[in-house]
Amino acid sequence: MTFPPDTARAWVDIDLGALVANARTLAEACGTRLLPMVKANGYGLGAAQVASALDALDPWGFGVATVEEAVALRASGVSRPILVVSPLSPESFEPVLEHGFRPAIGDPAMLQSWIARSAGPFHLEIDSGMARAGIPWDDEAALRESARALASAPGWEGVFTHFHSAESDPGSVATQWRRFQSVLAALPRRPSLVHAANSAAALCGSAYAADLARPGIFLYGGKAGNSVPGPRPVAALRARVLAVRSVATGESVSYGATWRAPRPTTVATLGIGYADGLLRAAEWKDDGLPRQVELRGRPVPLVGRVTMDMSMVAVDDGQVAVGDVATVFGGIVSLDEQARRSGTISYELLTALGNRLPRRYR
Repeated sequence: MTFPPDTARAWVDIDLGALVANARTLAEACGTRLLPMVKANGYGLGAAQVASALDALDPWGFGVATVEEAVALRASGVSRPILVVSPLSPESFEPVLEHGFRPAIGDPAMLQSWIARSAGPFHLEIDSGMARAGIPWDDEAALRESARALASAPGWEGVFTHFHSAESDPGSVATQWRRFQSVLAALPRRPSLVHAANSAAALCGSAYAADLARPGIFLYGGKAGNSVPGPRPVAALRARVLAVRSVATGESVSYGATWRAPRPTTVATLGIGYADGLLRAAEWKDDGLPRQVELRGRPVPLVGRVTMDMSMVAVDDGQVAVGDVATVFGGIVSLDEQARRSGTISYELLTALGNRLPRRYR
């Protein structure tokens, strides 16, 4: 039995039509233009392919985390503006200038350095409560210093903040928005682009839409808060059954012998492991339930420790054969459910997808 090389072991099926549909849902909900986040290689699904598909929606531009990501995106043919959302640093100064990327600046000293050297566009970051990057909303001295510099900054194109709990705490979003607005009122002028809304905030409507929304996880098929309807699934992680064996009662499976068969059990080995992004969290349980994958149209549990290149599932009815395809997420077991049972979030499952996994697009 032979299979095409890209499906002989493990791979990811990516529905770009679903990605675009999720973007349309977001745009219609918030009523503003999008600045899609395609950092971390498009959340693991391929930044170039994601950006190419989303281009049909006429986004303002695309957001990445690093200069290296921006360079790769530009090399792929993206001509729209690219915002590098990690704070501008002395090391990234030259490549940002060379390639014409939009830097995110959240420090008065770096702001003055940029204005002294370039009239190019930039976006100012305000920390309204995330405590990660940006000028703190309540640092009056830093804000005064920045305001003086901005008064003569021809390249000041945008200003933004980031919500820390839009998925779970609407009150915190309102608080951060008020803080952000107070900062905007103290700045010399309103730049042409004000943005704050991530996926969850954009789905709340126009309240926090401003001039741009910066969606991320919802584009890629992950839930953002309690949005109804939820996103369409975009990625399906699949793996072939490489081997099948019968395990006697009491016999162990995988490293450390952490799992033993409670009865005679059929165990199937899947061609996917933690080097591919199947996290080694197989023993983590939520409400006493193990992680599951879809096999022949029904969920089956992962058993034993996930290894670097392979993992095992228990098939109680014995209905499995070498060559069968298991779906880790993106089918009966959703991306968010797999993340929940793994003790993590959908973002991590997507961005953990290994480089050796072929991506197949439709």
